[in-house]
Amino acid sequence: MGKLIWRCSVSILLFFWMTMALFPRKSLAIDSIKAGESINGNTQILVSAQQKFVLGIFNPKDSKFRYLGIWYKNIPQTVVWVANRDKPLVNYSAKLTLKGQGLVLQNESDGILWSSTSSTFLKDPIAQLLDNGNLVIRESGSENYVWQSFDYPSDTLLPGMKVGWDLITGMNWKLTSWKSSNDPSSGDFTYGMDPGGLPQLETRRGNVTTYRGGPWFGRRFSGTTLFRDTAIHSPRFNYSAEGAFFSYKSAEDLTVRYALSAEGKFEQFYWMDDVNDWHLLYELPGDACDYYGLCGNFGICTSSTIPRCDCMHGYQPKSPDDWNKRRWVGGCVIRDNQTCKNGEGFKRISNVKLPDSSGDLVNVNMSIHDCEAACLSNCSCLAYGIMELSTGGYGCITWFKKLVDIRILPDNGQDIYLRLAASELDSDNRKLVVVLCLSVASLISFLIFVACFIFWRRRTIKGNEVQSQENEAEMPLYDFTMLVNATNDFSLSNKIGEGGFGPVYKGMLPCGQEIAVKRQAEGSSQGQTELRNEVLLISKLQHRNLVKLLGFCIHQQETLLVYEYMPNKSLDYFLFDNKKRSLLKWKKRLDIIIGIARGLLYLHRDSRLIIIHRDLKVSNILLDNDMNPKISDFGMARMFGEDQTMTRTKRVVGTYGYMSPEYVIDGYFSMKSDIFSFGVILLEIVSGRKNRGFFHPDHQLNLLGHAWKLWDEGNGLELMDETLKDQFQKCEAIRCIQVGLLCVQENPDERPAMWSVLSMLESENMVLSQPKQPGFYTERMVSNMHKLAVGNSCTSNEVTLTLLDGR
Repeated sequence: MGKLIWRCSVSILLFFWMTMALFPRKSLAIDSIKAGESINGNTQILVSAQQKFVLGIFNPKDSKFRYLGIWYKNIPQTVVWVANRDKPLVNYSAKLTLKGQGLVLQNESDGILWSSTSSTFLKDPIAQLLDNGNLVIRESGSENYVWQSFDYPSDTLLPGMKVGWDLITGMNWKLTSWKSSNDPSSGDFTYGMDPGGLPQLETRRGNVTTYRGGPWFGRRFSGTTLFRDTAIHSPRFNYSAEGAFFSYKSAEDLTVRYALSAEGKFEQFYWMDDVNDWHLLYELPGDACDYYGLCGNFGICTSSTIPRCDCMHGYQPKSPDDWNKRRWVGGCVIRDNQTCKNGEGFKRISNVKLPDSSGDLVNVNMSIHDCEAACLSNCSCLAYGIMELSTGGYGCITWFKKLVDIRILPDNGQDIYLRLAASELDSDNRKLVVVLCLSVASLISFLIFVACFIFWRRRTIKGNEVQSQENEAEMPLYDFTMLVNATNDFSLSNKIGEGGFGPVYKGMLPCGQEIAVKRQAEGSSQGQTELRNEVLLISKLQHRNLVKLLGFCIHQQETLLVYEYMPNKSLDYFLFDNKKRSLLKWKKRLDIIIGIARGLLYLHRDSRLIIIHRDLKVSNILLDNDMNPKISDFGMARMFGEDQTMTRTKRVVGTYGYMSPEYVIDGYFSMKSDIFSFGVILLEIVSGRKNRGFFHPDHQLNLLGHAWKLWDEGNGLELMDETLKDQFQKCEAIRCIQVGLLCVQENPDERPAMWSVLSMLESENMVLSQPKQPGFYTERMVSNMHKLAVGNSCTSNEVTLTLLDGR
């Protein structure tokens, strides 16, 4: 027994010293040193003022070497910068000294392993570790840095760091991968910006490009959705005659970093406190089509389960045999090379990642006048494109020698105009004539149909009020072919959702505007009645918290609605995902709740029409680029008269878990029905749990019943989402829960009006009444199998009920 205890003690002691050896624990408890002062590599470190970053000596796992580096203080073993990555220490007998020329790292024999490079001699220098992870050197009393670690990145890009070029100073900011996960020495891969041609970010292995992100195209990079404003970070790109660089700013309450892995992947992470780990948001290359030149010269890649290469229009495989064997690197050659002074022209190729735009492959002009003519006048010009300038206006890009690394990009592609021989254009023109004839015939048929429809409507619709409403529904009519092109022929890669009406696709109009297209599905549970209802109602509504209907399209027997595009999808996409809901901080959830309330108040009181939504739920709350909520899907909505307070329907439609008791049981609906739905949404937002499908080991109540039970017992705050932790003020959280319970009371007369709800949410001084028992409070009888099925279900919760009246 004694030997066992002794062995356990030795093991614990060894583990302790191994952990201590990885990152030193002792600290100077300061963030800076002055001239002549040193840091002992064995025990001493610098810690930034707000305890975010540490500078010291670390020992990678399974390595005998040691390095001077910077890492997060409260995040385990995440090194963000290494000084002597190619000249390591063999022990901790080293010191970092600040002199007039800068910092110097020396080993036990005073050999210099690393030093900061500054041509400026300082009389009274200070070296300081900042809270953004930047180690800086400056003159005492001055805020101007003569040297900073941000200018010499390792494998990590922190907020405020740069990747790019300064053409005046010659500074080249780029990331260099580690040799391996345990070896910080310079690896095989670099990630930086090509200064020639149009700026484009790329990964290289030595001198060979392995990934290219696409050129900067006015306001974004072609070829990736990574560098867009989100709730997590805000990218920045500066481009001028003096240079070009990319940087970013993260949300204040999030820890975000980019890193170049030892395998050459450029990755984006954010730290998740609830699981104590880094969450990978994005990586490049993301699929096979991202690998540079996969399809060779003049080839174009289409991403799917298995990548597919095709030759660009007018080109054919250089080696058909290799092409059939999926060896695409040989690329394509032109079929008819009569492309100079022989009646040639251009064909537009839409939604593509623009070709490699580096060096002598591209020429950029600051004017788009005669862009096509300029390309035609130069026999070496292969294609041209239009560039949106960051300063405003447009420019002309022309490509020469070869077109390489092109892929289809439905989400973030641009147009390129490909130069082709007259024979290729003639073939296209013949096809165009046939298409035009069919289109004209279809248009005539459509106009006849519209005329008959209008004639029938005028004869059947009675009453001046209804007639005026019909006349007011003036919405743009979109061309079906335009929507087909905008959505890449309604491809699965463009599909962003589906409801009772049908699938919804993301698209981009020729003007560059992003749209969402709702296409009526065959056999849809919602038909022409719901379509007409949505067009008539939403066309009259204008509010920042309501989704905007841009227009519609009628093609043969199907109908399509065109909306503004919401890049952050719907609220349930974040709220009911165990990882993503941590992005919804308390302040953002409160903003979303108030935004929904304002939109609903507009529908109930402030719009020209009184609108009852009837299908208000979390999945019908869309989020724009800034995570602002917008109420959507008015197919089930009904319009009330000024003096009308309640009505009854024989066809109950909606979603289980959100419908009020009087609506489900008797078919009565009113503004108080919407308020009940709002209360459910509010409680779901604060708890991060679904009302329908909620289960608790101690009872069979739904979320509303669970919330009421906690409130009645004086434990209301136990309802709050665990991921929010200490983000909220208790008084705010209690107020939100109380308002939610007031909205879901069983008796509709006791539920507050929407103006009162908004006042209660926005006013800290307003006295709130005590809520009463919510609707559907009775415990359910649910089997274990049903718990499992509902708990893991991803299917729609929509329901249609028909009420039977006695005759």
